[in-house]
Amino acid sequence: MSVLTLDIVTRRRRRSGLGVLGWTSLAVVAVAVLLAIVGPVLRPFDPNLADLSFANVGAYGSHVLGFDGQGRDLLSRLMAGARTTLTGAAFVALVAIVAGSLIAVVTAWFGGVVDAFAAAVLDVLFAFPGILLAVVAAAILGPGLLSAGLALAVAYIPYVTRVLRGAALKERAMTYVAALEVQGFSAWRLCLRHLLPNISALIIAQGTIMFGFAMVDLAAISFLGLGVQSPQADWGVMISDGKSGLLQGYPLESLSAAVCIVAVVSAVTFLGERLEARAKESRR
Repeated sequence: MSVLTLDIVTRRRRRSGLGVLGWTSLAVVAVAVLLAIVGPVLRPFDPNLADLSFANVGAYGSHVLGFDGQGRDLLSRLMAGARTTLTGAAFVALVAIVAGSLIAVVTAWFGGVVDAFAAAVLDVLFAFPGILLAVVAAAILGPGLLSAGLALAVAYIPYVTRVLRGAALKERAMTYVAALEVQGFSAWRLCLRHLLPNISALIIAQGTIMFGFAMVDLAAISFLGLGVQSPQADWGVMISDGKSGLLQGYPLESLSAAVCIVAVVSAVTFLGERLEARAKESRR
């Protein structure tokens, strides 16, 4: 089999489906989204109802996963925490993608001074890690999901813009854009109806990748006590609340929340990389 034939077969296999790992990732994401939507309704017990007599007790009766360090049902807290965790990550990814896409398209279209100014501002933002911005936001606005989410979104915008700007520049240089400009199409109409749709696959791919990053960073911020505040159910908060149990030999609270985060982040990141790979192949 020649190299060319092997390359064609490989590309067809990639385009034919997601594969076992892809479908597994899709199933994990579907379950996580389902829990975020109906988890607080289907939870078997009140996630905030504490009973210290059951602190760090394992599986008991209808309490499938047992109890946390405060005697709260662990499964109920995982189900209720899915909504907070996924909603926060989705908010960060959405803000970063919308702002990054807008900046990328505007700078690619107008270029010149606009592009230089935007690049200078983004270079400044590159110097500040997301968690550092979250600490500053918590000091100014107070700890919480909103302040942490906004800080992370601002930190992610330069990364999104850098990737999308290259694709937008390539699309801007296409002959059909020049032809439509000659026909009198306005810049806004060209960008909204042609340029953005043609890079939409890459935008979606970047959104999924940013979602995974946001989940990890929000969990870290909540672990530091600057994000979601206990006793509200959240996977990052559960990792933080389980520290004492972990030191005493009861790791289930921290471990179960960490496994949920790793599973969802891995699944979303894998799907995002597959989408990005397909977007790059389609632009060739």
